[in-house]
Amino acid sequence: MFGLENDVFFLLFFALFAACVFEFINGFHDTANAVATVIYTNSLKPTQAVVYSGILNFIGVITGGVGVGMSIVNLLPVELLIDQDVYHSLAMVMAMLFSAIIWNFGTWYFGLPSSSSHTLIGAIMGVGLGYALLPENQTGAAAINWDKVKDIFTGLLMAPVLGFALAIFLMFILRRTVNKNVRDQIFSEPKKNQAPPNWIRGTLITTCGLVSFFHGKNDGQKGIGLMMLILIGVLPSYFAITSAKKLKDIQPDLVKIETIVNKIDTVGLGVSEMKHINDIKSNITFLHPVVNQTSADTSSKLHLRGAILKVASNAKKLLTDESVSMSAADRETLTNLATKEEKGIRRATDFAPFWVIMLISLSLGLGTMIGWKRIVVTVGEKIGKSHLTYAQGASAELVAAVTIGLASGFKLPVSTTHTLSSGIAGSMVASKGIKNLQAGTIKNIAIAWVLTLPVSMMLSAGLFLLFRFFVS
Repeated sequence: MFGLENDVFFLLFFALFAACVFEFINGFHDTANAVATVIYTNSLKPTQAVVYSGILNFIGVITGGVGVGMSIVNLLPVELLIDQDVYHSLAMVMAMLFSAIIWNFGTWYFGLPSSSSHTLIGAIMGVGLGYALLPENQTGAAAINWDKVKDIFTGLLMAPVLGFALAIFLMFILRRTVNKNVRDQIFSEPKKNQAPPNWIRGTLITTCGLVSFFHGKNDGQKGIGLMMLILIGVLPSYFAITSAKKLKDIQPDLVKIETIVNKIDTVGLGVSEMKHINDIKSNITFLHPVVNQTSADTSSKLHLRGAILKVASNAKKLLTDESVSMSAADRETLTNLATKEEKGIRRATDFAPFWVIMLISLSLGLGTMIGWKRIVVTVGEKIGKSHLTYAQGASAELVAAVTIGLASGFKLPVSTTHTLSSGIAGSMVASKGIKNLQAGTIKNIAIAWVLTLPVSMMLSAGLFLLFRFFVS
């Protein structure tokens, strides 16, 4: 099948299965945060809650596009993504999958609301680190796309802070605006085995649905990005670039980019700026005659992908360089045509077949329906010293949904776990001050947050180097 040797086909199947396992674990690990409040407040029975959340996660993934997923893919150096040795590609994806699954499953087992997003990003950066350490690699630390790392970590760091602050603000507004009867209801603790009033129940079910939906739109795309890494590495002739018809559509965009770059006044520019300009020109020169070929071989398609990504990368560097003079119109055009995920020339590289989206959707949705209890107890009872109230649960979930939704709009991966947990913490602080937080739980969550990135990076880098040694 696909002209692969039997052992490569088996490893490909195993890698795709492992990607589904990662997303399945993500479902019962991260999505447990979304159902925590409705289960804890008796708004829905556990089975109802996880099925409801699973369905909305499924819908979120299939309607979410691939922008967030592609931002994950582009953490890796272009050279690694166009390596024509299929065994090297398999070493890359196996290292990422194994390290991500090991850390994700371990933190779930101990009931820690750690981040699958951090885990996956750390695993991918670990592969970049391992690649940088290979004797044949001459790029060193440049093997990691540091610009993309900075963009991604802006989202990962800001989302919990935003969730914490917005939850405090929302709780303050609720306390100041609702009348006493309503305030007494929403700020009371859930009664054991007793559902809340219907209007509170409806609010909590709605906020749970919003978190689940936006979790699918954001976290589900990470699984799509992971699966596309596998397919691009092992089957580049099918997945390195999009269909021939859509590939032809980028030809006018290449012409416009070339025109803008040729207009740049190079007088007084430094060596770095000239290198970016020359790289764009040389890659566009390569792309022009071959972009309309419908039967390019594997090597050509990999190089096509590499050339498109290099044009995008160099254009972004020119746009952020203050010494490069461009008109406002040219700057906007170059930004839209060269650097934005799923737009302009990136339409040729930023795509995923519908079957990949469906497979990830099903894995995430099914995972949501299993393993929720450990995280629900942590979110409901162990973040604050007092038990979660209706207002706190709804506030935390609403700010989490808004934050994750905004991040998805900006194509930034964020952590549902940390955003919602910080929202819960913010609501607890808003009720009784900082003393209302359980230091032990906050410490454990913080430790998991701090350790996730370096541990997953080191584990992934070590596995990558080990696997590369065996396949070399």
